[in-house]
Amino acid sequence: MTAATAPADLPVTRTSRATSALLACGVVAGPLFVAAAVIQAATRDGFDPARHALSQLSLGELGWIQITNFIVTGLLVVASAIGMRRVLTSGRGAIWAPRLIGTYGVALIWGGVFVADPAYGFPVGTPDAAPEELSWHGILHGFAPAVAGLALVIACIVFVRRFAAEGRRGWLIYSVVAAVVYVVLGFASFPAEDFRLMLAGGAVIWTWASAVTARLSADAR
Repeated sequence: MTAATAPADLPVTRTSRATSALLACGVVAGPLFVAAAVIQAATRDGFDPARHALSQLSLGELGWIQITNFIVTGLLVVASAIGMRRVLTSGRGAIWAPRLIGTYGVALIWGGVFVADPAYGFPVGTPDAAPEELSWHGILHGFAPAVAGLALVIACIVFVRRFAAEGRRGWLIYSVVAAVVYVVLGFASFPAEDFRLMLAGGAVIWTWASAVTARLSADAR
């Protein structure tokens, strides 16, 4: 499909290899982050995915793995936001969609640079309770999930408007469901005292971002 024949709200193509590579970074980012986190949650000694937040995987001798996961995934997402800006040259969300996805990527990097505090017995040997006082890096880390989550939810809304204008009902529904599932499971994890719900909701919206990037990449081709 060429720019001359594309509907007004479809991305105007700019199919350089560099742009394709940038978008490909976003396609792999979500599944990579989820896979790395789930494998660690299942194998790290003393880590209970129901009791311990995903961010706590950055602690302990093997914490570098999750720190790397945060930073590498964040860089991939930021790269994809640059590619997204190149292909979204017109239509609804052309300006804000890349900005929001880029913000999500920066928040992931932030979460890797500033680590969470030990809590509820993880890493092994630390007190089995909430920290009495948050460290400076623990406080700074707390901004990461909030900013990333908010950016992604708003990005879902932005893409809902774009997909509505394009007549893509399936993608519209997918975007609504991703945002709702993420918010509902995230809030439900606290009264249920089960962080697996939060992880599940995160996996839904993180992979949604990758799927949307793949859709934009396909449109650009």
